[in-house]
Amino acid sequence: MEERLTYKSAGVDINALDEAKRVIAKLAKKTFTPNVLSEIGLFAGAFSVGDTVLLASTDGVGTKLMVAKMAGVLNTVGEDLVNHCVNDIAVHGATPLFMLDYIGYSSLSAKELTEIVAGISRGCERAGVSLIGGETAQMPGMYPEGIFDLVGFIVGQVEKDKLITGQKTKPGDVIIGLPANGLHTNGYSLARKVLFERAGLKIDSYIEKLGETIGEALLRVHPLYLGAIKTAMQSLDVHGMVHITGGGVPGNLRRILPKGCSAEIIAESAKVPKIIELIGKLGKIERTEMYRTFNMGFGLLIIVDQSEREKALELLKEYKPFVAGKIVEGNKEVKII
Repeated sequence: MEERLTYKSAGVDINALDEAKRVIAKLAKKTFTPNVLSEIGLFAGAFSVGDTVLLASTDGVGTKLMVAKMAGVLNTVGEDLVNHCVNDIAVHGATPLFMLDYIGYSSLSAKELTEIVAGISRGCERAGVSLIGGETAQMPGMYPEGIFDLVGFIVGQVEKDKLITGQKTKPGDVIIGLPANGLHTNGYSLARKVLFERAGLKIDSYIEKLGETIGEALLRVHPLYLGAIKTAMQSLDVHGMVHITGGGVPGNLRRILPKGCSAEIIAESAKVPKIIELIGKLGKIERTEMYRTFNMGFGLLIIVDQSEREKALELLKEYKPFVAGKIVEGNKEVKII
């Protein structure tokens, strides 16, 4: 009987990583000045400059890069990087300003490097972000042959009184969800283990149920939620926003819940992307593990007062919103019901 696969069996130990992050947060906090407005663990760091708050975040594309290399498609991972980074600062109310990138590799051709940066440039143009610099580091021996890493650092700004941290969230608030279109940029280590090692599929394997190849499904570009976020901020009293990245809905929603609040998420409110359903079935992955590894169809969460529920659904209708759950009394617990 085949074992049930977990993120840990794919080489990613979430519990150990969370413990390391707690230690790292304590070390980072020692460096804080009075200008620092945020705790470690939010989607971005907040630094006060007068009445303006600068929001900064850094992230990568993860092992989705390995899938891109397998498929020979490197012109979209740059968009993945930009969209992920923009979303991370936008959920705190920030308008993105500029970005820098880092590409580390052992052997990429000039054509491959150009394709990667072209994707970053295209993503920045669409998000209104200036790509002002970066680092391209060729390090033979550091990276295995054919492997590369792609990381972004982004900065945005927001007026201090419009900074969104989740602290306004209260029991009774409604959680509005926006859909995911695939794995986005998380869970690829487990996805690769299931699809390529366990199931023996190839990057160009066509799956009837998906209506596309494995490579096409896995490389769908991470959505940019900036338009939806701007719309929500202009017309709604937004209490909190959550970009669903590593850690799934429970891990990310918990990051912005204030003391005295928990959340109930309605599992069936989101449509699970077919590629995620396939991974769960082939890997025999338990439900709890699925929800803490993959987005399960939840791309972005917006928390508003219950009185603004219908208004929010109408305002965001072009982004296919749905009622994802509600805020209840508790101690920062997230329950999938």
